[in-house]
Amino acid sequence: MKRLTTAALTGILLTGGLAAVAQPTQAAPDRQAAAVSGTAVSRAAAGSTGTYYFLFDKNQSDPTKSKLSYMKSVPGQDKVIKSYRAGSGNGSKDECAPMRGWLPNGSYKVLGHEKHKAGGKKGINGYAIHVQDKYCKDGRTKRTELFIHSEMKPNGEQGAKLPGQDNPYRWDGVRDYYSYACIKLTPNHIRDLFRTADRYGWPKQLKVVS
Repeated sequence: MKRLTTAALTGILLTGGLAAVAQPTQAAPDRQAAAVSGTAVSRAAAGSTGTYYFLFDKNQSDPTKSKLSYMKSVPGQDKVIKSYRAGSGNGSKDECAPMRGWLPNGSYKVLGHEKHKAGGKKGINGYAIHVQDKYCKDGRTKRTELFIHSEMKPNGEQGAKLPGQDNPYRWDGVRDYYSYACIKLTPNHIRDLFRTADRYGWPKQLKVVS
């Protein structure tokens, strides 16, 4: 073993290649570390493109026939996992009109979700997804108390039908797609949305487009 080591060193010294031979030997671990780091970055990037988000696409012809989708971010065109008819606002397309107009375009953080929200007769009950406040395009008017929700009792069940009246704890028909600005789905659709998010993962972002 000593003879081989001596011979090898002698050959290197005679050719003047000590640095040339030694340098790759030291650089190999660096390249390996870089490759591992690059793999980690690639995996992180893949994880970010595999995230889920909500997409609300506003219908300019009829705000009550807009669409809420549960999306997966993938290379190229993002994938639609589920889509549902949805409404926002009372029919007004003025995003700067509190309690009337639909949601402003843009990106919203999803702040949380629950299945037993108790908001009272004039509030939001049952299945609800809370999203952040948003300034409209005038830069001054803030839209607040924004949710994705339906019409139901706090326990998620439907209230009784009231002849000639709209029961705020019951989905009575297409007129219930109207709201004060929130995104509204039918009870069956919001339950399915919750099941989908429970299965694949809860989005941290809502995107609103038109």
